[in-house]
Amino acid sequence: MALSSYRMHRIYLAATMNYNLGSDDPEELEYYNKIRKEMNDMKKEPIKKGIPLNWDNSKWMVK
Repeated sequence: MALSSYRMHRIYLAATMNYNLGSDDPEELEYYNKIRKEMNDMKKEPIKKGIPLNWDNSKWMVK
């Protein structure tokens, strides 16, 4: 049985707010762990800020 959008939203909120799921349903646990893994992966990636130094103005200039 597929998760309803309501249940997926509740699981997403629990995962993003760092709450425990409180369910033993394997489908819900799989979705919860998937979201937590994605969040942990995002934390490991460096945040790119500002304008890159190798940015080429020539392709944006009007001729």
